[in-house]
Amino acid sequence: MENKDCVIEVKNISKDFVIYGDKANTLKEKVIRFRNNKKEVFHVLKNINLKINKGETVALIGVNGSGKSTLLKLISKIIYPSKGNISVNGKLTSLLELGAGFHQDFSGRENIYFNASIFGLSKKEIDSRVDDIIEFSELGDFIDAPVRTYSSGMYMRLAFSVAINVDAEILLIDEILAVGDQRFQDKCLNKMLELKNQGKTMVFVSHSAESVKFLCDRAVWLSEGKIKMDGETEHVLEEYIKECG
Repeated sequence: MENKDCVIEVKNISKDFVIYGDKANTLKEKVIRFRNNKKEVFHVLKNINLKINKGETVALIGVNGSGKSTLLKLISKIIYPSKGNISVNGKLTSLLELGAGFHQDFSGRENIYFNASIFGLSKKEIDSRVDDIIEFSELGDFIDAPVRTYSSGMYMRLAFSVAINVDAEILLIDEILAVGDQRFQDKCLNKMLELKNQGKTMVFVSHSAESVKFLCDRAVWLSEGKIKMDGETEHVLEEYIKECG
């Protein structure tokens, strides 16, 4: 990255997914499928170029299937591009799939230690933050219950609470805030605004125009795997709503 302020650079990225026909259950079916080579290639992202600078809060918007979540997964290295490369400069944390990384038979408290250690925190560092994580999650006595007993809203509360307490410089957040009650969603948005004011870099996928306006200074509109517009949030949202409603 030549620009020292650039913390995420997506360069000539394309991502394809190959979908095969019905799963073969026998050797004969596997041979037939191999010979017929019946597969379908989906070009999910097509030659994406994007730079995000330190301290920016950027919304990725677009209809379902436009490639928003795929792009976040590529940036976080959950998956890898078919073509191109991505550079990330800074400690990154992501909330892309609800409860991803949680061990179902561990308690919420045990999962805090497990997840936070994956993010690079030592036990001593987690010890100093665990009370804040639990308090923000509002899980109360459920914090010592197995997470397999949690509702989707409780999952979100715990995942979000851990992610915002690991001192990451870059946060990637998918539509996770759509889960849970409105009061807690507002609490999360206010916390994200606080992190923004601290100079954190955030990339935020949302279908909520209100949340995007509240939090983001810049919006990137993805359409059919390509960037259709990249600019000031109000302007991009206005054009997006005109076309997509």
